[in-house]
Amino acid sequence: MSHPALDSAKLHAFLLDQGVEVAGELTVDLISGGKSNLTFFVSEGKSTWVVRRPPTGGLTPSAHDMNREWAVTYALQGTGVPVAATVAVDPDGAVLGAPFTVVEYVDGLVVRSAEDLDALSDDDVARNSEALISTLASLHAVDYHAVGLESFGRPEGFAARQVKLWARQWGHVKSRELADVDTLVAALSDRVPAQSRNTIVHGDFRVDNTILAKDDPGVVRAVVDWEMSTLGDPLTDIALMCVYRQPVFDTVLGFDAAWTSTRYPSADAIAARYAELAGIDLGDWDFYLALANLKLGVIAEGITHRALAGAASDGAERAAEATAEFIAAGLRQLG
Repeated sequence: MSHPALDSAKLHAFLLDQGVEVAGELTVDLISGGKSNLTFFVSEGKSTWVVRRPPTGGLTPSAHDMNREWAVTYALQGTGVPVAATVAVDPDGAVLGAPFTVVEYVDGLVVRSAEDLDALSDDDVARNSEALISTLASLHAVDYHAVGLESFGRPEGFAARQVKLWARQWGHVKSRELADVDTLVAALSDRVPAQSRNTIVHGDFRVDNTILAKDDPGVVRAVVDWEMSTLGDPLTDIALMCVYRQPVFDTVLGFDAAWTSTRYPSADAIAARYAELAGIDLGDWDFYLALANLKLGVIAEGITHRALAGAASDGAERAAEATAEFIAAGLRQLG
């Protein structure tokens, strides 16, 4: 059984060609969640895999670079950072008309909504928070040269380029004029830290981009959704993780998220614990929080922009209602 975006017969032939044992006819099911790459559950009754490919239309290629996802997931095998076992990749889109990756299915718990979080005890939530922070610190501790990712990005000048990137992106997706965006961009540009660490960064790290052990939410079995990963300043990762904690992020997602729940530690507590585990100083922390707010404000606007263009998902039309609040929060961080 196929899906319009994933031909099961072509995938079957591809897996066999890659030396993967396939016991029978494939079934394909679209996994819900996410406003970006399409994620499918694929099985033939004996083995199970997850296949990811870009959307069938509408979004910028750089936001859905399957080869980047594959490169970082493959490189992190055996590092101690929990990722799914890699199986195969079509980097050129020769099989389906778009690049795609295949990894082993990781059976576990995904905590996405506030309702999902309700099933966890307070102790579960506390241990889960600790596991998330520890996992991110472990990722940032990986020697990217040692795992073959030295060409994965340009870490020097990363923060400055991020300011310019999200300023440009605002120009592409804005649905109205918002003078505070220009004010925030100018303030950030004047305050880019002179020095920073260079590490692998995930680019979108929060609880719902992980798979947890079903019997222990304090164990992260896999980090997923690596499409925004690159080499850069790790403080941008932890700052974004903290800014995602703001309640207004629910408006962007279109539902009450687990990660915005008051049951998790405060953003300040998360940042402090990360600094302790990573053994670092947070530096100009206000800059990083302000940059994360700019990024989320632009992303919120972009979701509504795509919805108005016809590529809607539930609640997407309202996402831009959060934009002004994120931008205002960024300006407050910079005083």
